[in-house]
Amino acid sequence: MTDQASISNADRADARTLWDFHQMGHELRSCSAAIALGSLDLGVASATAELYHAGMFPVVVFTGDTSDATKERFPRGEAVHYREHALSLGVPNGAILLEPKATNTGQNIAYSREALENAGVPMTTVLLISMPYMQRRAYATCRKLWPEVEPVCVSQALSFDEYVMTHDDEKQLIDMLMGDMERVMKYPKHGFAIEQHVPGEVRDAFERLRTRGYDTWLLPA
Repeated sequence: MTDQASISNADRADARTLWDFHQMGHELRSCSAAIALGSLDLGVASATAELYHAGMFPVVVFTGDTSDATKERFPRGEAVHYREHALSLGVPNGAILLEPKATNTGQNIAYSREALENAGVPMTTVLLISMPYMQRRAYATCRKLWPEVEPVCVSQALSFDEYVMTHDDEKQLIDMLMGDMERVMKYPKHGFAIEQHVPGEVRDAFERLRTRGYDTWLLPA
């Protein structure tokens, strides 16, 4: 197993390849509503507040329960902590819907869709706000489960090296990049997401990192 001290420059180069692939590169534009997907990164809530104040959406769903990765940081649930942070940054309570039960990306989308429908929000586009390396999986999941709306993905504009500086554990971060990458490749076969082309250099980087022991967040064999 690779530990923090033994992360090589080659490992980081491969991690950057995955990082760049996870970015969808969508042009930011205003949408019918936003969904802020729960995670261990409070920066998602910060980005949501900034985008709200920029007029990118009238209402946001904060979605997410807790997971093994977030239960210590967000003991009351990801969505609850996100909401509190957004409120502290000036997002009005009336612009927030809370979805505190989702435990995976499919539920994030499905339960948020239900919350928006129940609130009577007419939907043609949705702004998916997530961690930078979650964009592609969020997009593929939304396109599969909610094909009637057009998703636009956005995150804090950070490079891999900049994001590492905001993270407590670089090894864990690369493990999570790997977990999202594997789900992008495998989930379409299970009906959880749409199929997306994965370039050979991205697959090669994934395999090298797996061989080097970045496997904590990979799916069970």
